[in-house]
Amino acid sequence: MPLPFLTADRAFDTTDAVALPFDDHDQWRRPYRPGPYRVGAAALALLLASFVLLAAVIIAAAGAAGGALATFGVAVLIILASLRLLRMGTWVSRAGVRRVGFFATSTTPWQKVAVVRTAQQPVRWLNFPRTVQGQALLLDRTVGEQVVLLTDHNADFLSRTEAFDRAADTVEAWHAEYGVRR
Repeated sequence: MPLPFLTADRAFDTTDAVALPFDDHDQWRRPYRPGPYRVGAAALALLLASFVLLAAVIIAAAGAAGGALATFGVAVLIILASLRLLRMGTWVSRAGVRRVGFFATSTTPWQKVAVVRTAQQPVRWLNFPRTVQGQALLLDRTVGEQVVLLTDHNADFLSRTEAFDRAADTVEAWHAEYGVRR
């Protein structure tokens, strides 16, 4: 049963290559949906934040204002961390490609990108130190530096190989359209 109010990202589901009227290539956009592991971790963090907020209300009702403020501050930090967790990933626009991490964000203009390619290599499993054999979308900068944009074993694409292939193809298409022609 299709739900029309849930089809905001139908641009990825269409077979024709016509851009929709609301597609603005100057805005930063993620070329894929966040994965279930990332969304699940953020949902659990928000659930924990709700319990911490409830604890802050109980502490405030008991009359300990300092403890209530400290507990409220912890809840705000948990909420901000979960929002940042949802924001993490690779974003593209006409200006370049942006890699958003938990603590840092780096942007590379398309003019400084030499190649965007998919390679078979050892990748980190859910960003833990353990590595497994998998696919990675690599960005080679013109200065010789290499950046891993996406892997098929991160929180967005674990057990979703078709989504990884679509996202990698989309980022490569953005590079083909806006990158420097050599």
